[in-house]
Amino acid sequence: MSCQVSGFHATHMRLRGMIRKEWLQILRDPSSLAIAFILPLVLLLLFGYGVSLDARHIPLALVVEQPDAQTASLTGAFERSDYFTPTRFSNIQAAQLALKTHQVDGIVWLRNNFGCCLLAGDNAAIGVIVNGVNANQARITEGYIQGVWQTWLQNQSNAEGRDLPIPVTLEHRIWFNPAMRSQDFLIPGLIAVIMTLTGALLTAMVVAREWERGTMEALMVTPIRIWEILIGKLIPYFVLGMGGMLLTVAMARWQFDVPLRGSFWTLLGSSALFMLVALGMGLLISILAKSQFVAGQVAIIVTFLPAFLLSGFIFDISSMPTAVQAITHLVPARYFVAILQTLFLAGDIWPLVLANSSALLLISLIFLVLIKYKARKRLD
Repeated sequence: MSCQVSGFHATHMRLRGMIRKEWLQILRDPSSLAIAFILPLVLLLLFGYGVSLDARHIPLALVVEQPDAQTASLTGAFERSDYFTPTRFSNIQAAQLALKTHQVDGIVWLRNNFGCCLLAGDNAAIGVIVNGVNANQARITEGYIQGVWQTWLQNQSNAEGRDLPIPVTLEHRIWFNPAMRSQDFLIPGLIAVIMTLTGALLTAMVVAREWERGTMEALMVTPIRIWEILIGKLIPYFVLGMGGMLLTVAMARWQFDVPLRGSFWTLLGSSALFMLVALGMGLLISILAKSQFVAGQVAIIVTFLPAFLLSGFIFDISSMPTAVQAITHLVPARYFVAILQTLFLAGDIWPLVLANSSALLLISLIFLVLIKYKARKRLD
């Protein structure tokens, strides 16, 4: 019994010494602090303010061939809209030239019989030409134009005291993101991307730095076991990574006004699980690549790019080809993005949270097995 206690005490002392050594190294080399706190801050501000799926101030050409009260009212509706920045053109040829030279993204064309047809109760056609190079932007522009037209038509019918000849009335409701702010959708996913990058870089770069500086060889000749080295390195960087996560969540909540409808403790638990996955990826990279340059490049290519492109952060997974959809199941950020978007926008939807958390747990176990297989206390 005394031997077991003595062995446990020795393990405890070695592990505590390893953790203390890592904290001292972090304090002496501020690059780890920069990766944990400065990098998430910069990325969140850059993507939070710079990336948006909302279209605002779309340059729009207004062509009115015969001005009258009706055309003035309709063009005024476009000019008052926050979605458009209209420019008036006297003829369609000048507007088409502006569209070809990318001065405008769309044209609204009111022909010379628009006002007469409208007063007579006939079909008053509106010509709409949209730049379709960016298909998504074209659909958004077309939808905004239709929205302005329908709102104006409804106001006209109310002012004249007559009903619109529309047989169907649409009552729409938008769940989870009623304001339709793209930031509410993007920022939760961005937290997953940031945690992927910072978690992988924290362990990949710092362990590779030890190989380059020769301090890893000094550890190898001590009585400390390999698993004690790994745990001693994971714990400090896990704390740093979770600190960076709390910073990004605080900014999402109070800087960008993204609602958190789920439980904070559920968010904390799932984030801790994902941070283990991210640190495991970085640690495995550092074991395989003992150069800081190689480890950094591999970490970006293997972790950040798949998390950015294949996690559902921006691009809808269901719209991807079947083969690419299958590949996304290998990307840990896919599951964490789903958890974050659910917790922030919908709440504690336990079937979804538990299913994705189980996937993260399985991936973390796979990384731990690979690390145990690859990590050896040897210099070769």
